[in-house]
Amino acid sequence: MLVEVCANSLESALNAQEAGAGRIELCSALGIGGLTPSAGLLQKIKSKIHIPVHVLIRPRGGDFTYSDLEFEVMLSDIEHCLAMGFDGIVSGVLHKDFTLDKGRTAILKKYVGSKSFTFHRAFDWITDPMKSLEELEEIGVDTILTSGQQQNALLGLPLLKELKEKSKRTTILVGGGVNALNVSQFKNAGFSAVHLSGTIKEKTMDVAQKVSMNAISHLEEGSVALTSKKNIQALVARLK
Repeated sequence: MLVEVCANSLESALNAQEAGAGRIELCSALGIGGLTPSAGLLQKIKSKIHIPVHVLIRPRGGDFTYSDLEFEVMLSDIEHCLAMGFDGIVSGVLHKDFTLDKGRTAILKKYVGSKSFTFHRAFDWITDPMKSLEELEEIGVDTILTSGQQQNALLGLPLLKELKEKSKRTTILVGGGVNALNVSQFKNAGFSAVHLSGTIKEKTMDVAQKVSMNAISHLEEGSVALTSKKNIQALVARLK
């Protein structure tokens, strides 16, 4: 069974490799579902990690419906990662009604070319997972990362089994709450791959009395934090 570890740093990736993981999904910002990693992290991963690495391409948190400018960035990030020699890309796009954006996902797949393409957990928001599985297979997506549209994969196991049975060529990568205590249930159910971060929290310092740098207002799913032209114009006008 393939064990894919979602690693958010060079240290995490090294720990996963040394622990026996078969593949890494590289990202940053795990707390908001993962974002595209930095250029520096990508470079260091290439020099120190010898197991396959798939890179998450997600320009921001929140939903999975992107503007034209955001999509341009995603395509540029894919080109950069493939030029560096990474083994695969993890990404995906939805419409605002939570249906698969087949057109844009197909463009992502075209940019990825012969490298591996995983449709990420945006799948867990999709309104018709069975139809979307068929559409993703038509596009040529290699893997779907999903919890079975539940908060964790154990709760989603019935749908996960349905997806596995219906899939003709796409690997159903089980993710969401997978750990050493429950992984055997997925193996016994016939799945060939699981995904987890395996994270712990290591306290680095006491900052309890400091001003918080976490802005909860920027983390609302269904909305995107965006610099307002009107707000900046008002400030610049006031200065003049």
